[in-house]
Amino acid sequence: MASKVWIQLLGVLFMVSATMGAAPRKPVNVQFGRNYVPTWAFDHIKYFNGGSEIQLHLDKYTGTGFQSKGSYLFGHFSMQIKLVPGDSAGTVTAFYLASQNAEHDEIDFEFLGNRTGQPYILQTNVFTGGKGDREHRIYLWFDPTKAYHSYSVLWNLYQIVGFHIDGCEASVEAKFCATQGKRWWDQKEFQDLDAYQYRRLKWVRQRWTIYNYCTDRSRYPTLPPECRRDRDV
Repeated sequence: MASKVWIQLLGVLFMVSATMGAAPRKPVNVQFGRNYVPTWAFDHIKYFNGGSEIQLHLDKYTGTGFQSKGSYLFGHFSMQIKLVPGDSAGTVTAFYLASQNAEHDEIDFEFLGNRTGQPYILQTNVFTGGKGDREHRIYLWFDPTKAYHSYSVLWNLYQIVGFHIDGCEASVEAKFCATQGKRWWDQKEFQDLDAYQYRRLKWVRQRWTIYNYCTDRSRYPTLPPECRRDRDV
């Protein structure tokens, strides 16, 4: 995938803390309007805690969403999300990066709505040149409706994309979270996953993954080139 300039976008149905897509320092509450702008159905966004927290509303007429004011080439982009409980079937909550060009590239977190009592499905996807079909689907090992969790994308010179869930809250990720300085995400230690991270990835794939396009030989008789980096495929 060529280097692109990305904007952050979010929709459509959950509560979210307005934190900037930057180095993973301790979050600081700032007003939503400082970093983000609504994209449609402005009246479906409710503001709390001095504007540092918002709630997005979905009804039978429309949902809503917002995007970052700034554009980014590389970085670590994180959003704290708490999904709605109960019956959300037929809805998709998405946190994604999108390029601003004719080819349209995306890096996606998508939360697929569920019936009451059924688990949410988290789907990730990557689009290049307007083409996606790079889905991974997993069940989460926690209830995403009970509390806020951090969902993050790492995009740098070395990794096409890295998806993290609560990465900076885990004590074992102290080195990752404590790393500061200009363009920390492009440092050599982030060129690839380390041994522990590969073990965690293997645990997710063995216990929680329900679909991995890299192992779907009916769709891809020949292994996609980006899948060859995976040690467990």
